[in-house]
Formats: sequence, structure tokens, C-alpha cells
Amino acid sequence: MAEELLVDEANYEFVVSLMENVQSLVSHGQKAFWSQEEVTALLGPRSAVCWSSLADFWTAVATWCVRTGLSLESSEPLLSVQDEQLRTLLWTANRTLSTGEKLGLAHAVRYERAGQTPIPGYSHIAVALRATGQS
Repeated sequence: MAEELLVDEANYEFVVSLMENVQSLVSHGQKAFWSQEEVTALLGPRSAVCWSSLADFWTAVATWCVRTGLSLESSEPLLSVQDEQLRTLLWTANRTLSTGEKLGLAHAVRYERAGQTPIPGYSHIAVALRATGQS
């Protein structure tokens, strides 16, 4: 589906948001979800570029957090949330790093507000403003 949608640039923001949610979900390493390797094996060429761009962005955010001394919390409390609706929100808004630390949308917004490069054509600041009716 993403491969077909990416043919039209008007769908880019939707696809990026969807893939970002999928990346966040698979980052938590839960058995209920496919692994990152399983997901990437299914991607077509356009989707693979989008997936890679997202992964590169989040790696840059994590590196920036370390470089600026921004402390990251453990993702363990996030993974133990029992309420399904709350868990869905938290698991898609945050990702678990290989260190076990949590990196979330708030980190991405801080990264962009500090003048760092957002994903081309997709800004977490703009998305956050639209979601709160402030665009």
C-alpha cells in the first residue's frame, strides 16, 4: 500500500507518519509485532527509501540528544502500560533504542527547534502544531 501511495507526493506525509508509527512499534521488540528485519524485507524501493530516511532521522535525533547531554529515560515503564488505548498512543509516539532508552516525539520537536534538519517535507513541529490546532 505504501509503495503505491508514494507515487503521489500528496500522500508523502501520510505514508511517513504511518511508517514512523510502524518503526516505533517494532523498536519495542515485542513478540506481538514483526521485527524490523521482517518489515524491511517487505518494502518496495520507494518505501525502503522512506523507511531509511526515517531511520536516519531518528538516529540523528538520538545522537543529538547524547551530544547535547539531554537525558533519556528507560522505555521499561512505557512497555508495561496495560491500558490498550494509552499503550497505542505511547508505543507509537516513542521508540526504544538499542540501549533500552526511550526516544519520543518531544525529542524530535526539540531537535528541530534547535535548528537541526527535519525529514524533508515533514516536520514534527508542524505536525504537533496541527494536532493541537495551532497551525
